[in-house]
Order: sequence, then structure tokens, then C-alpha cells
Amino acid sequence: MTLRFSRTILAATAAFALSSAALHAEMAEDELNINGDTPIVTKAPAAAHLEGHLDEVYSGWLFRTDDTRAMEQDDFDNPIMIYAEKGMDNWSVADGSEGKSCADCHGDISEGMKGVRATMPKLNATGELWSMEDYINDCRTNRMGAEAWGWDSGAMHNMTVALSVQSRGMPVNVKIDGDAAPFWEKGKEIYYTRYGQLELSCASCHEENYGNYIRADHLSQGQIQGFPVYRLKNAGVVSIHNRFKGCIRDTRAETYSPGSPEFHALELYVASRGMGLDIEGGGVRP
Repeated sequence: MTLRFSRTILAATAAFALSSAALHAEMAEDELNINGDTPIVTKAPAAAHLEGHLDEVYSGWLFRTDDTRAMEQDDFDNPIMIYAEKGMDNWSVADGSEGKSCADCHGDISEGMKGVRATMPKLNATGELWSMEDYINDCRTNRMGAEAWGWDSGAMHNMTVALSVQSRGMPVNVKIDGDAAPFWEKGKEIYYTRYGQLELSCASCHEENYGNYIRADHLSQGQIQGFPVYRLKNAGVVSIHNRFKGCIRDTRAETYSPGSPEFHALELYVASRGMGLDIEGGGVRP
């Protein structure tokens, strides 16, 4: 069998799996209210920039099983809150040559970081597109005199979850015009580019086939307002860029790295697709 013929067979198999009506499943009609006092918008009209692509946007929470959705409804049952608590504990711990903690500059995390996650990623003072992880490491290296954390290190996961919890119930509010527009356009290009031997784009699954099953996974719209999430498959926290990496890898392509310019741009575009939804502040996904 030639390589070209093999790729054709793989692509055809993937297309069949995605298009089969027999594999369709309904999303839940539940409403997400964390701890009974924090209602979360999980369905909303699509933003104007999605005209021709989506009419409504839906949280990935709606595509999960009853048990998985229930875990996110209550912090006592949500395993990601263990990591959030570690991050909040570290907020007031001094580190580095300057002997400073995060709290020394930003004050109480519940006040100083409220709304931050909802605006990410965004341009920094020099016009670079930064994710939450970049801002954390900038503070560590330039203000605290401490070592940068790895993108998917335990300490980084703890802090990004802790910060995300502070924006629970706040609407996604990323800037996509002005100086941010070129990054948004680049992210959109990546979103619709077909990758790998399976020749699938992000849109192939999350726009054209959400609601269908591919293997054992009930495809959502791929919204990221619940990230970082606790992924049951990994038994741990998964960052936005790590999930992007896994998706492209699953197309049997050579993927980009977490923290790469490509994933920054893709993060901005995908975040903008979720405008109208609320930050979940620590989702649970399969």
C-alpha cells in the first residue's frame, strides 16, 4: 500500500466517523450553577464575528456525562479545587531574590485577580500576545527575581487554576480588534487549516461535527472558557495549549509547542469563539 493511498484511507475513515448520523448524541439541557450560588452562562448567541460559522455557542460542560457535569457543580466534588487551593496558598509565599510574593504587588487574590482570566490572552505593554502563563512568569522573573515555571509544571497549573477561579461567572471578554487583529487572523487561519495524515482542522470536529461522537468522545464546540480543566483521562490539570497540542497530535501531525506563537494566536481566536459564555474557573472534562 502506498503512503498516498494509506493517507486517503485514513482521511476517508475519519470523515465517515465524523459524518455518521448514527453517532449523534444530544447535549444536556442542564444549567450550571457552581455551589448553588454562582450561575454560569453555558449557552449564548454567537458573537457577530462568527456569522456564517455558528449561530449559538455552547460550553463543553453540556456535552459531558451526568456524573462529570455533577463534579463541576460542587467544589467539594471537583478535583481541580485541590490544585486551586495549592495555588492560592502559594499566592502569599515569598520567592526569589527580591523576597516578594504575588500578594505583595497584587493584594488579595480574590480582588486583584478578579476578571483577569476573562481577558486572556491579551497584548502586553510591548504589543506581544501573552497568555496567563506568560504574565505569571514575567512577574516571577522580573519582579520577584525567581525562576520561571514550566508551561505545564505543577506550580504553573496550580496558579493558573487559582487565578481562573477568581473570574468565575464573568463573561469571556478578549480583545480581537486594533493591534490584536493580526493575531486573531492568524489564529483563525490555524483553526481552519487541515493538519496531519487525517487532514482534519479544528473546525472539522468542533464546528462541523459537534454533537457527534468520534470514537468514544462526544464532540463539543471546543470552547476553552472552562480551562485549565481537570481531565479525567489524565487524572490531572490540562492547560489550553496542552489540549491544542493533543488535538493536532491526534490528526497524526507534528504539532506546535505550548507557549509557541501559533498556539498564542489560536488561543485568542478560540477564546473569541466563546464570547457570550462565562468563565467556569476550573472545568471537569473526560
